[in-house]
Amino acid sequence: MPHRFLLIAAALLPLAAQAVPVSLQLRGPSGQPLADAVIAVEVKGRTGKASGAKAEMGQRDRQFTPQLLVVQTGTAVNFPNFDTVRHHVYSFSPTKVFDIKLYSGTPAEPVVFDKPGVAALGCNIHDRMSAHIIVVDTPLFARTDAQGRASLDLPAGTHAVKAWHAKQKQPQTLQATQLDVPAAGGALTLTLAD
Repeated sequence: MPHRFLLIAAALLPLAAQAVPVSLQLRGPSGQPLADAVIAVEVKGRTGKASGAKAEMGQRDRQFTPQLLVVQTGTAVNFPNFDTVRHHVYSFSPTKVFDIKLYSGTPAEPVVFDKPGVAALGCNIHDRMSAHIIVVDTPLFARTDAQGRASLDLPAGTHAVKAWHAKQKQPQTLQATQLDVPAAGGALTLTLAD
């Protein structure tokens, strides 16, 4: 048994050694940091659907919580209603069209987000309620903080990146760019086009 563990650990060691810490800052076209944005890095051979992943988009105080959720393709999302009023959650976005009619508590079945893209959510009862679920084809994703920063462990090399921010000109799409990660990692900046 100990030999099997050593063989598995030895096989995984090169994969772990390849990743380096990278601090990314996402900026808008005029150079301003973009808070509450999404960065998804697609490393060749590491993309695909999540199997068995779960997430939650709740409703509390007549608001979606969180208002921005990032999930990997294939994730099942529950929509618990923590309010004392009923909600009617829907999305007409091509990424995922669904309609959960008036309900309280938690619907029996989660919604599986099986296609990458942007799903804009609303409530048919409370017009001011809105949120986004960003679905990405990679396990390497992050949401930026107030300074537009996010940290990921990435392998060195050139990778495809998809980024999103609610105030971009076309908020229904993810913007694509490339990222060159040096062998030592470090701090890098990405700029979204307008």
